[in-house]
Amino acid sequence: MDETPDSFELLPGTADSPVILHVPHSAREIPAAARDGIVLDDATLERELDHITDAHTAELAAAVAKASAVTPWRFVNRLSRLVVDPERFPDEREEMLAVGMGAVYTRTTHRAPLRAADTDPRELVDRYFHPYAQAMTSAVADRLAVTGRAVIIDVHSYPTARLPYELHGDGPRPPVCLGTDEFHTPSELLASAEKAFAGVGGVGIDSPFSGTYVPLRYYEREPRVTALMVEIRRDTYMTEPGGSTGPGFARVASALATLVDAVSGWPSGALGSQ
Repeated sequence: MDETPDSFELLPGTADSPVILHVPHSAREIPAAARDGIVLDDATLERELDHITDAHTAELAAAVAKASAVTPWRFVNRLSRLVVDPERFPDEREEMLAVGMGAVYTRTTHRAPLRAADTDPRELVDRYFHPYAQAMTSAVADRLAVTGRAVIIDVHSYPTARLPYELHGDGPRPPVCLGTDEFHTPSELLASAEKAFAGVGGVGIDSPFSGTYVPLRYYEREPRVTALMVEIRRDTYMTEPGGSTGPGFARVASALATLVDAVSGWPSGALGSQ
């Protein structure tokens, strides 16, 4: 597979910050070798990228880093999730395989063919997925070693209207959806997020998306790794499906910075038990 620029980037924060803003779905870049396996023509691919990309979330994380009193670390995917989705399981554990959206997608957001159904995902998984997972694991390990804890805030966005690929899209679609994990999302973290986003227009829990990202080395094993997924409904900060940011962008960035500052100020061990 052709060599490409680094597919992800760890942007350092303040040395004693425990917070990692994880931005997995913000990019549109697709290396040529990965593009060759996608069956869409260029115009259709651009429309698909409009729908599937969490547009401007890397910009949002950058704004939060600038505004926060204690600068968080940022782990940013520089390639589209149409190359690989680093938040999927790379095996049969992944429920999104039911709609052709495992670690390597074979279907689009509208369930049309994206790649051949018999695509072997291993080359893409080996080239992109595993190095990403290893680097994110190392970033969390470093925060644990330096600060005694790691707080992963998983930064996403989602469309106002349900897309056909969504398996659990029947529930409420609030301006901010907070995805939680029973082991890794303590009540204090969730309460701080609800308070921080109260002025954005409404907060919901685990609807339409649930769960949050934790490296598998620590998943359900290390309570000092806490995590929360923040899903911003796109109409609150941008023009859908793939347009520019709007006046709500600054409000969302301010709310997220408030959350970062709140959790950064907690002492080591404050979120270490469930």
